[in-house]
Amino acid sequence: MNEAELDRFRIRITQAMDALEHDDDLGAQGQATVTLDQQAVGRLSRMDALQNQAMAKAQHSRRAIERKRLAAALARITQGEFGYCEDCGDDIAPARLDLDPAAMLCISCARG
Repeated sequence: MNEAELDRFRIRITQAMDALEHDDDLGAQGQATVTLDQQAVGRLSRMDALQNQAMAKAQHSRRAIERKRLAAALARITQGEFGYCEDCGDDIAPARLDLDPAAMLCISCARG
């Protein structure tokens, strides 16, 4: 993979990480503690708020996992290992990397 392609992936990965950070900022309010004031909110509304909080926390966890995957891809670019399968060492297809720049396995190894 040439330097221009690596730069393109570096930019895409950085932009994806920035978008995840932005989404975390937007979702922070949804993760806040749910108040249990019986006078202010009914039982069903509290249950709905708790469910929304749980979904916000789950989304935050998924974003954290994706952020780690993207950071690992940036590290592989720096180390000169980007685009190579972690298992067999073959090249990862450019189309696969276009779909998921954080892919660590070629399609053959990913299928098992």
